[in-house]
Amino acid sequence: MAALKLKGSLGDLSIGVRLAVGIVFVLVTAGAYFFILYSDVTASTEAKSVELEDQQGKLAAAEAAKGEYNKDLAEKARLDALGRKQKKVLPDDAEMPTFLSTIQSVATASGATLTSWAPGDEMKEEFYATVPMQLKLVGKYHQIAKFFYGVGQVDRIINMENIILTVKDGGAKDKGVVEDQGAQVLVECLATAFRALASNETPKKRAPGTAGAPPAADAHAAPAAEEKKE
Repeated sequence: MAALKLKGSLGDLSIGVRLAVGIVFVLVTAGAYFFILYSDVTASTEAKSVELEDQQGKLAAAEAAKGEYNKDLAEKARLDALGRKQKKVLPDDAEMPTFLSTIQSVATASGATLTSWAPGDEMKEEFYATVPMQLKLVGKYHQIAKFFYGVGQVDRIINMENIILTVKDGGAKDKGVVEDQGAQVLVECLATAFRALASNETPKKRAPGTAGAPPAADAHAAPAAEEKKE
């Protein structure tokens, strides 16, 4: 009976055969385990690769957005600086104290003396308003020339109009060299600055066929009625 039970079992096989069967079994088991493990690793690697590509795409988009933001930021800074510069040239309001301070500073730097000033009434045009101020100052020829040059160098646009010069003889005998003899020049003029119109202000309507440039200076404009002394 025992012989019948062992018949056809591994016990009937030689050691070499049993060893070969064991090796085959181990190899099959190892192959199956490796295939299952490799499939999981491959799937995980592919998923990570897809995720990495997606993250790289998002990073590239973020870098592009950052570059555009930096460009917009630089452009905003440029426009802000340009706006500040333009407001110096054409401010939003009359800024009469600043206007007068500018004139006074230029006069002081040139050596001329600002003796009086009289603000006039604003006049609205199509895109801007004029801010007039009647001035009187005294100085020598080169000081007056330096004053007018200095006014042309300031940031704000200031037109000098209706200029009247009166030479006060300083005791010179030769009128051709009065400056060397200490002659004084009395100057009356109209200094006109400009400001931008606010959105709620009604501009002056332009006549048909006229340009939007500032009007030509009237050489016979009357001085302002009110005058302030220093």
